[in-house]
Amino acid sequence: MWAWNFGQPGKVDATAVTIRSVLQIFSVTFPFFALVLCGYLAARRRMLPLEAIPGLNGFVLFFALPCMLYRFGATTPIAQLLDASVLFTWLLCGLVMVGFTVAVTLNRRIGWNDASFGALVAAFPNTGFMGVPLLVALLGAQAAGPMIVTIVVDMLVTSSLCIALSRLDGAGTHGMAVALRNALKGVLFNPMPWAILLGGLVSFLQLELPGPVTSTVWLLADAASPTALFTIGAVLARSQIVAAQHAHAPIPLRDYLPVAAFKLLLHPLLVLLVGGGAIQLGVPLQHSALTVIVLVAALPSASNVSMLAERFGADNGRIARIILVSTSAAFLTFSFAVSLLR
Repeated sequence: MWAWNFGQPGKVDATAVTIRSVLQIFSVTFPFFALVLCGYLAARRRMLPLEAIPGLNGFVLFFALPCMLYRFGATTPIAQLLDASVLFTWLLCGLVMVGFTVAVTLNRRIGWNDASFGALVAAFPNTGFMGVPLLVALLGAQAAGPMIVTIVVDMLVTSSLCIALSRLDGAGTHGMAVALRNALKGVLFNPMPWAILLGGLVSFLQLELPGPVTSTVWLLADAASPTALFTIGAVLARSQIVAAQHAHAPIPLRDYLPVAAFKLLLHPLLVLLVGGGAIQLGVPLQHSALTVIVLVAALPSASNVSMLAERFGADNGRIARIILVSTSAAFLTFSFAVSLLR
């Protein structure tokens, strides 16, 4: 099959190296996406009762994932957790993604409520459930610092902004001020920021938990990756099943495919261009940190946005489709991004 390269051993060698590199990347990414598929099939075939999914999600959100984030925060140098160049680069790109997606999708059929949650899935990657374990496996523990910064920005700013924008068309019974208060209350009761803060404090003070407590936290942290990935698939399946149970007109492809493309293609490209430009202007953004946040941007949409959309009365069928398409396609697009940046 290499007949057209006879006489050009250099090209054959380069092609073979490229194939080996791609296969190495797939060997790392495949198990992560396979676990998502397992969760999806388990819920679709009712091997996992739909009523059990909130409990599974609760275990990840309140126990396993906070312990994993605490472990990364406690073992990461405090300078990486307070990297202002990563924070402002990610924040700027997130604001641009939200503004652009709302402007492009807002029309007579898609009001502020639906456009805002569409913008949230375009700008909010699945960093906590998927990105942290996946990128640490690909790039090493040093990738945790920049990722933690992006998680804080997305939870504190991007989510709150999109929830506030969703109230502009008067949907629901609450105004923007109430929606903002609810969003901030949700942040306060979300254990992930507190886990990051506590881990950062331990890193700064160079403290250590007692041995038995550390072992317990580490055990829960080790359970986070497989359980979170399985839960992503189950949540996606549940969103589809719930949406199908309600009378819903067919959703045109133009209402969700472009947003999935924004997430997987436009978002990482924007972060790469903004971060690269910042470096050229002398901003102290490390190339390694830029690689991490570009790959974070290349992740699929956060699966928990579906639950937020349902809570605030948005078109959850559309949001679930965006998340499902971005998660399915990311197996190829994310792997391609890794092959370009490594």
